[in-house]
Amino acid sequence: MFEIFKIKNIPQKSWSSEKPLNFKPKVSTFLLLCIGLAIFGLGEGLLLVSTTGNSPWSVLAEGITKITGITIGTSTFLVSVGVLSLWIFLKQKPGIGTIMNIIIIAGVIDLTLIYFDPPTSIVSKYILAVVSVLLVGLGSGIYLIANLGPGPRDGLMTGLTRVTNLPIAFVRASIEISVVLIGWYLGGTVGIGTLIFAFGIGPAVAASLYLVNKI
Repeated sequence: MFEIFKIKNIPQKSWSSEKPLNFKPKVSTFLLLCIGLAIFGLGEGLLLVSTTGNSPWSVLAEGITKITGITIGTSTFLVSVGVLSLWIFLKQKPGIGTIMNIIIIAGVIDLTLIYFDPPTSIVSKYILAVVSVLLVGLGSGIYLIANLGPGPRDGLMTGLTRVTNLPIAFVRASIEISVVLIGWYLGGTVGIGTLIFAFGIGPAVAASLYLVNKI
């Protein structure tokens, strides 16, 4: 069980792309990338449905939605495009996975909000919050192993780490805290679910990488 906490590298599978900047991946690689991103988007959407508190970037997306009136999926899409534009200054190069990340996650979030209703009991809300974090972790593991380019937020993290030479943990924490504060100021939902996501997403991603690697 504790082996999941020892993972330091993204595993390589037979269906993994040999390099992130691969614009002609195997069909299996592309399909699993899309499946992973769809699961990721479902998890993000279900956390919103739980009404217990959103993930940091969804807090920002919901805050923008309350200001502009656009859907959370559309807001997520625009935030992702905005983050991706920062890559220009960081000399990061997007891959197919980067583009699909922007499109699929935003679309699935909106579909999830359309077809799922919030739970009625407190217990079921927090169970849903935990399940949603596990789904985001599972989707992350699959999409990362596909190795077709990082998502806009992950690319921002690695780019800033390279440019500033600061520890990756500090850079990631600084980004997430800043995003939550801005989103909360705009009216995004912050709650226990936000904490569940913050503390649970790391182990969930590690567990997903471990399990997918064993399959």
